[in-house]
Amino acid sequence: MRTFSWGRALMWALCALVGAWLVVPVLVVIPLSFTGKPSLKFPPDSWSTRWYANFFGDTAWMSALWTSLQVALLVTVVATALGTAAALGLTRARVRGLGAAQGTMLAPMIVPGVVLAIGTYSVFLKLQLVGSLAGFVMAHTVLALPFVVIPITASLRGFDRRLESAAASLGAGGWTTFRTVTLPLVAPGVASGALFAFVTSFDEVVVSLFIQSPYLQTLPVKMYASVTRETDPTIAAAASMIIVLTTTLVFAATFFVARRSRVK
Repeated sequence: MRTFSWGRALMWALCALVGAWLVVPVLVVIPLSFTGKPSLKFPPDSWSTRWYANFFGDTAWMSALWTSLQVALLVTVVATALGTAAALGLTRARVRGLGAAQGTMLAPMIVPGVVLAIGTYSVFLKLQLVGSLAGFVMAHTVLALPFVVIPITASLRGFDRRLESAAASLGAGGWTTFRTVTLPLVAPGVASGALFAFVTSFDEVVVSLFIQSPYLQTLPVKMYASVTRETDPTIAAAASMIIVLTTTLVFAATFFVARRSRVK
């Protein structure tokens, strides 16, 4: 029978306090989205779903949502593929300057967003990529790549490479070994990287503000533009949609990783 520990209880209480401090301010947005008044007031005096109707009935909001989903899905595919290849190179290569290459690849996590935005805008302006779907995908991929490389690199470093040697000794080629042995075993890391890539792209606002156009805006940019002009609670409905989407993806990824762990 486990004895009661004040230290463990204090640790759990502290974790719960920190979790509440981080989560509660975000959850306040949800009741704000159901207010019946045309202003952001908490707690709401009355309740209504009019702002969700406004969100889904406004072509500008729906266009921004579709753009964000489209860009995020494309970034997820591109960043996951490039991040997996980069992680393989970082863990398998035996060349000089590997640490510098890894530091350069992780630089978007360290460099201030506005600095990246200015540099991206200058380059894209010359290449005529400002306000284009390809420009959004390229810019967001750069931002998402570090979040893909880190979990996949961690999975590959904990991977037993003798399994690959065994597959090679049985006649499997490099691609076959990777597809049938390596990739299934590091799938949780790949799934985590893909999730981070999607969320990073879907929530990105600083770089998107610089490379947007009047005809192509992501949802966070549309929300920023809306809150600077008016206090319409439609922005709370849009924020609630983002919370629900990202939370669903996190739980789905957690379920996938847990299921893979049970299978092992």
